[in-house]
Amino acid sequence: MSVTLDGDKSGSVPKPVRKFVRGPRPESVPALVGTACTAVGLIDIAAGVFPRFRHSRMHTLAEVLPGALGPFTAALSLSAGVLLLLLAHGLKRRKRRAWRAAVVLLPAGALAQLVYRHSVTGTLVSLALCLLLVRHRGEFAALPDPRSRWRALANFVLLGAGSLGLGLIIVSVHPGRVVGSPSIADRLQHVLYGLFGFEGPVEYAEVTSWTVAYSLGALGLLTAVTTIYLAFRPEHPAARLTQDDEARLRALLEKHGGRDSLGHFALRRDKGVVFSPSGKAAVCYRVVSGVMLASGDPVGDVEAWPGAIERFMDEAKAHSWTPAVMGCSETGGEVWTRETGLDALELGDEAVVDVADFSLAGRAMRNVRQMVKRIERLGYETRVRRARDIGEAELTRIRRAAADWRGTDNERGFSMALGRMGDPADGDCIIATAHKADEHTADSPYGDLKAVIHFVPWGRDGMSLDLMRRDRAADPGMNELLIVAALQASSRLSVERVSLNFAMFRSALARGEKLGAGPVLRIWRGLLIFLSRWFQIESLYKFNAKFRPRWEPRFVVYRTARDLPRISLAAMQAEGFVSLALPRPFARRFPARLPRPCAHTRAPGQEHHARAA
Repeated sequence: MSVTLDGDKSGSVPKPVRKFVRGPRPESVPALVGTACTAVGLIDIAAGVFPRFRHSRMHTLAEVLPGALGPFTAALSLSAGVLLLLLAHGLKRRKRRAWRAAVVLLPAGALAQLVYRHSVTGTLVSLALCLLLVRHRGEFAALPDPRSRWRALANFVLLGAGSLGLGLIIVSVHPGRVVGSPSIADRLQHVLYGLFGFEGPVEYAEVTSWTVAYSLGALGLLTAVTTIYLAFRPEHPAARLTQDDEARLRALLEKHGGRDSLGHFALRRDKGVVFSPSGKAAVCYRVVSGVMLASGDPVGDVEAWPGAIERFMDEAKAHSWTPAVMGCSETGGEVWTRETGLDALELGDEAVVDVADFSLAGRAMRNVRQMVKRIERLGYETRVRRARDIGEAELTRIRRAAADWRGTDNERGFSMALGRMGDPADGDCIIATAHKADEHTADSPYGDLKAVIHFVPWGRDGMSLDLMRRDRAADPGMNELLIVAALQASSRLSVERVSLNFAMFRSALARGEKLGAGPVLRIWRGLLIFLSRWFQIESLYKFNAKFRPRWEPRFVVYRTARDLPRISLAAMQAEGFVSLALPRPFARRFPARLPRPCAHTRAPGQEHHARAA
């Protein structure tokens, strides 16, 4: 595949040219300051916790850090260390608020050095670091991340747990000063009382009791103050697709939606969007764990893609987010790497079936043909219709069945899922259903409905698989039956191409099972098969291969190899495979006026099937 943009007439694949680096460089001042704050914080905590720390080989380094001798200064050292650890990540990400807090904290530490320890060196070091931050204040301009007050609860749980663990260490590092032999329960009780400012059951000789009390009180105060701050700070909601944004995106899809099979998924309403200056292209994204995650190709005119990509990178830089793209096509990957200097890695392949070439005849399709015939003989019938042609009562029943058959507590899907079914704005979507009347039909809230699959439009002559759901009591083979029914009905619906599932690392699985595959490839394939126990990698590939599709490669675009683990975690969170949300009884419910989002669940070998692995 080739691309000819912005005057490039050669038709060859352009090499990535690093025109500019919009993200923070690892060697920049913020990264160095953040790393220094991490080291200083850890040493500061050690200086406040361990009584003999300052008599060790680290004495020379500890001399220039905030903290001193005595109960109060031990607590001050501990507090400064914890605060520096909390600020370090924000400083690395160039966050303005982290810079403000550090600029206030460092002079306070310098004052403590001079007043309590009379350390001129420590004072000068603290002031020098503060002056460095002030001099490079322009580097720290990143805006706050999307947030909610639920982070106050997360802070309370995490910092509270950390305070308990650190408190147990503080209580236990003075064995020579402890009166008696307190049990673990007594020590834990002492920590809990100390965090709230009360005296516990453990007794110490001399001034150690005051040192422990000050340190525990400081930890409790930090937990309370940070939690209160997060609870009452102004809420900065996550980006959402507005009605105006959705209207503009639909207009772009009307003109250019046939270019990318994932284009319609840009209309998920939990995504943000940035448009090119001309308004002829857009990039949709979601921010997850500090990663600005786009999916698929930019929407709109390919000539305007660079403008939208530039806006995307500017937004990532403004918030110090890590830019990444999941599942873009080869053309999209070429444009992304050329315009930004990012790198691309093949992630897997999308299965696309050309309707004109599909047939159940032939030896290659024997298994599918036999399964479909068997299901039909059992009395199942199929219906393939546009969503706008289904009555509201039946559509409500289908939507309820799809939600109840989901099989997982959390919704799955982001890059290849629409997140809703039966919305009035999505009348062009195609719904295939399987029906069979039996003895349970009269009592079932779903009537004779046994399975459903949902397709979204892919331009004017295609459709792209969104979700598959089936009744667990239904006979095996529902997915194959409905896909075949949808393919056979495609000509009636003016559909010429159908995008099925995405098979992650398909090429590695396919090459690794061939005769003559090398040891490295066989080991890689074995690892993928092992991971398939949780992520359905191999089963998706085998399910797709049944329909003899052509394979279209999909790529992940990233900044550096160091970002890949973070991007992978963010992608799994976005897709719903990893959930860091609150337990279900505490989770906020969806508004009643909106349909419950529908996405992917399990692979066809089980009760359900997921498009996005």
